[in-house]
Amino acid sequence: MHAHAKPYSLCYTQIDSPVGPLMLVGDDAGLRRLEFVKGRPRPDPAWREDAAPLQDAIRQLRAYFAGKLERFDIPLAPEGTPFQRQVWKRLCEIPYGETISYGELARRIGNPKASRAVGLANGSNPIAIVIPCHRVIGSNGKLTGYGGGLPLKEKLLALERRQLTLL
Repeated sequence: MHAHAKPYSLCYTQIDSPVGPLMLVGDDAGLRRLEFVKGRPRPDPAWREDAAPLQDAIRQLRAYFAGKLERFDIPLAPEGTPFQRQVWKRLCEIPYGETISYGELARRIGNPKASRAVGLANGSNPIAIVIPCHRVIGSNGKLTGYGGGLPLKEKLLALERRQLTLL
């Protein structure tokens, strides 16, 4: 890297939402992370606080929570293995208000025996809500693990079934 090259820098901001504070992280490539903030957020010291590049994502999230947006249309740039990215891409194809099982998700990526690996990839989704890992449930119809906690998963699914207004 040349001394005069602009350092690669991610921007971050934190917003309040009906499901608690969220931290958004992104750059020119798109949204890289959307995390539930538990306690104090720990942004990477290399990131700079700047909401401007994240305005579109913020606007769409607010519309989603208001029940007015069913499909996000923002560039996403999650970092992960090719397998993880394949799983995350499939997650984005699950329609709003619908749920599928881990087994079904594994079938959709063409690897029906991989439901455990699919579950792990689902759990390491760096862009909560927008990449809708909350739409994947156990084959018995039970809600299973969710990074934000099960009550949160329940809230998001209820919002999408129009059973709950979060705003």
